[in-house]
Amino acid sequence: MSQLSAWDHPEPLALHTAPLPEYGTGSLADLLPTLAAGLGVPGPRATIGELTAADRVCVFLVDGLGWEQLKAHPDEAPFLNSLLGSSRGGTGRPLTAGYPATTATSLASVGTGLPPGAHGLPGYTVRDPATGGLMNQLRWQPYTDPHSWQPYPTVFQLAHAAGVHTAQVTSPAFEHTPLTKIALSGGGFHGRLSGEDRMDLAAGQLAAGDRSLVYTYYSELDGAGHRYGVASDTWRGQLMYVDRLAQRLAEQLPPRSALYVTADHGMVDVPFDDEHRIDFDTDWELRAGVALLGGEGRARHVYAVPGAESDVLTVWREVLGEQFWVASRDEAIAAGWFGPRIDERVYARLGDVIAAAHDDVLIIATEREPKESALVGNHGSMTPAEQLVPLLEVRS
Repeated sequence: MSQLSAWDHPEPLALHTAPLPEYGTGSLADLLPTLAAGLGVPGPRATIGELTAADRVCVFLVDGLGWEQLKAHPDEAPFLNSLLGSSRGGTGRPLTAGYPATTATSLASVGTGLPPGAHGLPGYTVRDPATGGLMNQLRWQPYTDPHSWQPYPTVFQLAHAAGVHTAQVTSPAFEHTPLTKIALSGGGFHGRLSGEDRMDLAAGQLAAGDRSLVYTYYSELDGAGHRYGVASDTWRGQLMYVDRLAQRLAEQLPPRSALYVTADHGMVDVPFDDEHRIDFDTDWELRAGVALLGGEGRARHVYAVPGAESDVLTVWREVLGEQFWVASRDEAIAAGWFGPRIDERVYARLGDVIAAAHDDVLIIATEREPKESALVGNHGSMTPAEQLVPLLEVRS
């Protein structure tokens, strides 16, 4: 049961206090369209005004590298921290990931140049209206047709069609995944196991065209944060390795190139106690009237039994409203949590109730989600620690 009863709660958090992602001016969905416009690709528009066009562009996305975590570790990441200013001729600023701040959603925003309400991957798990069950959009389980789920072309596909040399350099395990197909495909795929090989090949792919757009990716920092937390020695060791990879790539840039180091989300460590981890599976108040629990611990989609939508919203707001921003589907859409528009096909994927964590707290589900409930580091919500990701530039 929740630590505070429904009749003993302070006023819930006002929805307007949620710090919205900067869709259209400074979100992950704006990055590739801005870079592609600078390469002369028809269609995408430049919306991040301070980025200067380059003939060859590489995006190095580090999974889980939040802006606040990076700034807090200058000794572990001296090269990346040196890019926070303009001493190397580049610029360093934060972008907002978009809501929710989670990998599948953010990678789709990066690759399509669209916010979640348009590309349609609005959470870790969401309801598939065609089946009525939950669909995990990171693991793509159960399988559904990728191009029906996300029908828009990627920016990489648009760039390739416009004659730009386009390549993705990442783990070979990702080559044929549905998420890659609908978010990161276009041009050539080059799988490499080691981080060093990826950096070297990314530099080579940049040099392969007069106009080039190259994407490369590293995931292990995120894994260390989930398993051990961002306060752990393991996470700091991974950050040191990421710093060396970024410097290795920067030192190999061919002429007329720009490298952008960014991420998909930040992360917060959540203590293991009943105050910070509220177990949905043992909480009768939160379970009442709920048919499906989607999303993840800090960004929940709650699907009500038909007819119980209003009651579920009232209870969740009363029980959790001091620690979470709790909105109905229509309230979250009107507030712009998922972007300026919601495609019709996406509307029913969103929860009847949507809960975004404000404090260092989780709604876990120890029976339904035992592995996720045991994670140390978590993300998903709209707090700066999760939302802000770096945009660091090096030019040659």
